[in-house]
Amino acid sequence: MEEYLSTSEVIDWSHPEIIELAEQIASGHETSTAIAKASFEWVRDEICHSFDYQMNPITCRASDVLKYKTGYCFAKSHLLAALLRANQIPAGFCYQRLSVYDKGAPYSLHGFNAIYLAETGWYRIDARGNKEGVNAQFTPPQEQLAFNIRLAEEADFQAVLAEPLKIIVEALQAQNTWDDMLRNLPDISLKSAKNYGLVMDNNYVPVS
Repeated sequence: MEEYLSTSEVIDWSHPEIIELAEQIASGHETSTAIAKASFEWVRDEICHSFDYQMNPITCRASDVLKYKTGYCFAKSHLLAALLRANQIPAGFCYQRLSVYDKGAPYSLHGFNAIYLAETGWYRIDARGNKEGVNAQFTPPQEQLAFNIRLAEEADFQAVLAEPLKIIVEALQAQNTWDDMLRNLPDISLKSAKNYGLVMDNNYVPVS
């Protein structure tokens, strides 16, 4: 589990403000599951999704997401992972491929987290932020993610990565505004997903 607890340039959980917030969230909670739930709900509810709120700048590094209180789904997952790791809760990164406008092309990756709970194992949570039609919750062992797979070219990748995908980090670092990011959302084809470590032996859940 060490790689799911590590600090990095993007998941910079050793940053003083992240450590301070992680300690604040953990206070009053006695179990890792309770701390994980509180961390999830804080990021889900307190960090504004860049598109929903049309907020700038585009953030990537966990400490920047906390500083500016905004981020796309990917960036919010970076902050949540940092808060969890700061409290010694293993956290990784998961992705779906979704239709941007729910009607086919264009498609984009969607990022969220998986955490390791002693009583559950790996459990996926999505802190992108709730709104009408989106109701992500922390209800282990049942998953309640933000989005379901509905179209043939969409996919729910089951891999739990220790670090964010490079294509995600590069996309976030290349854009400055929420609308620039919307026009340049990162995507990979289903055929190439295995090359990114997202698919092992066709390990994704396609629409039936």
